[in-house]
Amino acid sequence: MIPADPKAVVIGASAGALEALTSILPTLSADFRLPIMVVVHIPPDKRSVLAELFRAKSSIEVIEVEDKEPIRPATAYFAPPDYHLLVEDQGTLGLTNEEPVLFSRPSIDVLFESAADVYGAAVVAVLLTGANHDGAKGLAAIAGAGGHVIIQDPQSAFAAAMPEAGLALCPDATVLSLDGISEYLRRIG
Repeated sequence: MIPADPKAVVIGASAGALEALTSILPTLSADFRLPIMVVVHIPPDKRSVLAELFRAKSSIEVIEVEDKEPIRPATAYFAPPDYHLLVEDQGTLGLTNEEPVLFSRPSIDVLFESAADVYGAAVVAVLLTGANHDGAKGLAAIAGAGGHVIIQDPQSAFAAAMPEAGLALCPDATVLSLDGISEYLRRIG
């Protein structure tokens, strides 16, 4: 199912994220029209190199978010370590250091729930590999707002706990391989 008029993509991942995202982000062309917000669980005391790494591999722009970052098409926005990433409105992203959610800051649930509030049915959420349940509640919020939810096939995930938790709360989600997710995003973008 392809959403009628998607406005944004949100992606969450944890254990195995680097491999999963490498199968997706570099496949998107420079004219991909949607913004992509990404939360990957990173230890709070570590510097993230994800934006640098994917900037070198990708045709779209890739940045680590700063507070009040403007949202632009064809750009992937990575949450920095130790900050939650929120969609504030259809024009800006915000950062907060509120309490961790499921021991995680940044939290996938926080990003997904804020995207559901702002974009409603016009958001596509992708929940990838991970070893905890962060993202499942946010995925349900997006589904409840009419957005489209995609889950990496747990059989192909490095860590199946996160996609399985997403499926438990969103049994009607579209389940795809990494190649399937990449193809889907190229079609909508």
